[in-house]
Amino acid sequence: MTQQERWTAEQIPDQTDRVFVVTGANSGLGLATTRALARRGGHVILAVRDEERGHRAVAEITAHHPDASLEVRRLDLADLDSVRDFADRLHADRPRLDVLINNAGVMAPPRTLSAQGHELQFACNHLGHFALTGLLLDLLAAGSNPRVVTVSSINHRQGRIRFDDLTGERAYKPMGFYNQSKLANAVFGQELHRRLSESTSPVRSVLAHPGYTATNLQTSAPIGLYQVLFGRIGNPLFAQRPAEGALPQLYAAIDPTVESGQFIGPGGLAELRGAPTRVQPAPSAADPATGRRLWELSERLTDVRFAFPAAV
Repeated sequence: MTQQERWTAEQIPDQTDRVFVVTGANSGLGLATTRALARRGGHVILAVRDEERGHRAVAEITAHHPDASLEVRRLDLADLDSVRDFADRLHADRPRLDVLINNAGVMAPPRTLSAQGHELQFACNHLGHFALTGLLLDLLAAGSNPRVVTVSSINHRQGRIRFDDLTGERAYKPMGFYNQSKLANAVFGQELHRRLSESTSPVRSVLAHPGYTATNLQTSAPIGLYQVLFGRIGNPLFAQRPAEGALPQLYAAIDPTVESGQFIGPGGLAELRGAPTRVQPAPSAADPATGRRLWELSERLTDVRFAFPAAV
């Protein structure tokens, strides 16, 4: 895929009979992704923390696409009990899942701990998605052309994982811990790819990032220099619209040429905007030793073990 080819959502093939879970589907990139998939016939499960906002998103989509196949289910990724409940309910009434899009996220809040005592951004952006993926892996294995798309950020290149201070008890900087969570997304996607490749699982693990896209992440961040520079000034002048920013994760989710382990992002200058293309993760994201260490830590913190098929 090259920048010049300008892949757009109009090129999404018919998705009738395919089932998608999109986390954080009620706004921003998640809403744009849900709208594009539903418009092409996919059944999309909106996994959202606020069900009322989820139903408003469904009403907005169906006003333009009356035949859209959508359902709202509650999922609070920062609470591992909620993640397990979501997975249990999905197993109860769905025999398969074709694509899981790990899209939801929080950005730069004051230091906050999750229900299980983890730093909120690490809990929501990484641990919740790690647990959700592991708990749904069997449904994905039963799907058609199944994929896990984990949405990272260009900011993952600025991140480092503070294995000795994951909760920020000793030193907490909101954007530093956001960057950590986005690096964790990238490390997870790469390590998941390695483990899937070593097994007989048909599931592909693909990473995506939206470049510089105007979403409520920037504007809902606490008042500060980042929000002023990016949310209030940068977004109107330079940022892509969510429909454009969602293209890399849509491409990662449905294009037949995408391979497990690839990272899809915008193909323009500095990967800030443009048509989706293959990009390279930071070296720290692709390091197998970091991948193993984060994986083992995530298993301990979530008490979720992935059931991979035995290799043959």
